[in-house]
Amino acid sequence: MKQRLFTYGWLLSVNLFISTFTFGGGYVVVPMIRRFFVEKKQCFSETELMNMAAIAQSAPGAIAINLSALAGYRTAGIGGAFISCFAAILPPLIILAFVSAFYQSFISNPIITAVLKGMEAGVAALMVDLIIDMCTLITKQKSMLLTAMVPLSFLAAFCFRINAAIILCICALLSVLHIVWQRGNSQ
Repeated sequence: MKQRLFTYGWLLSVNLFISTFTFGGGYVVVPMIRRFFVEKKQCFSETELMNMAAIAQSAPGAIAINLSALAGYRTAGIGGAFISCFAAILPPLIILAFVSAFYQSFISNPIITAVLKGMEAGVAALMVDLIIDMCTLITKQKSMLLTAMVPLSFLAAFCFRINAAIILCICALLSVLHIVWQRGNSQ
């Protein structure tokens, strides 16, 4: 019982910290979750984190909250999921309430504008780090299909402006067909 309470307290504090200090969207949460859940506590592996990130991205709702819930569930069951969700929602709610109350002051303040520009650069660096890690995990699978999907998906989105939902559906369908084909050939 004492261990479970300690785990719940740790989940609450770490998710409050992550949610308070990760700006830029759900993808920025992944490196922070990696640091706390994979590297420091070894709650799950890097591969499990990437699988959870894919599920969090595919499920409806905010990626950061979905991923926090999955990490909490993987660490401490349904109670961990609830605590992680609460901790992931609370800081943005408080920050947005504060910003909304003083919106006119924020929008015209050059210091706040400069801070936000600096945060954009940091977010971009974290996203590049995440992309490199995800591509490394994909290439470790030694699957030509998965490896080819990365640049082809980028080209479809960046060059041909194809909707991300369509790209995700096509990639998911190709992966399912690939598994069905592999199972058919192995029998």
